[in-house]
Amino acid sequence: MSQSLRIALFPGSFDPFTVGHEALVRRALALFDRVVIAVGQNSDKHYMFSAQERVERARLFFANDERVQVVAYSDMTVDCCRRMGASFILRGLRNAADLEYEMKVAAVNRALAPEIETVTLLADVDMADVSSTLERERMLHSASNNDNIC
Repeated sequence: MSQSLRIALFPGSFDPFTVGHEALVRRALALFDRVVIAVGQNSDKHYMFSAQERVERARLFFANDERVQVVAYSDMTVDCCRRMGASFILRGLRNAADLEYEMKVAAVNRALAPEIETVTLLADVDMADVSSTLERERMLHSASNNDNIC
């Protein structure tokens, strides 16, 4: 009798994918057979990087690990889970504000797809301050400093 794979979908905008995201996925690989990084595309949001650039950046982190797959999606997260065969949604928590937000999202996902469980992992202490927002700021600052060299 074959046992089904434990697949987790890790959704996000990943604008950009960071070392904090990488650390979370690497820890999740101890719990799941496969992790699908699902790069979301929302037409109402303005991104620094295109969906394809965000997918490619995430793929670079896991180029040699066949247990990690990276896809783009633009529909409901639970629909992406179903397409990818994922029974779990993986989320990371850095602080209390993240917890409050993630509880609301998990409740909506549970109402839409009770068969899909949300699993949250706490960020490593040394990664708690890592965010895509701060990474974008760092990148913009670095680019502007290079343009204005005295």
